[in-house]
Amino acid sequence: MRVRFGRVYDEPVDKATTRVLVDRLWPRGMTKERAALDEWCKQVAPSTELRQWYGHDPDKFAEFRRRYEAELAAGEQARQLAHLRELAEKPLLLLTASKNADISEAAVLAALLNR
Repeated sequence: MRVRFGRVYDEPVDKATTRVLVDRLWPRGMTKERAALDEWCKQVAPSTELRQWYGHDPDKFAEFRRRYEAELAAGEQARQLAHLRELAEKPLLLLTASKNADISEAAVLAALLNR
């Protein structure tokens, strides 16, 4: 599987890649047309509590990853992760509005899907 991640604000470059937004909240200032998404999979995003605790603090990323992977093991998030695995049979780009995509839920999901 080849799953990549990036920012939803970056211009789409590859029409053959499925583009999926994995944030719970819609990106500020982004129109649906400009986002050029194939799907918005908000149910796979971290819980509100985890997202607020984390706050994209680089020092908390390791713990965020651990807690988020635990959330992904059950319930609706697990079902949505399975759906992303199906989508990953073709090139897949997971998108986030985070300023630093390397420490986002998109990075965690891409690593899981590429295992």
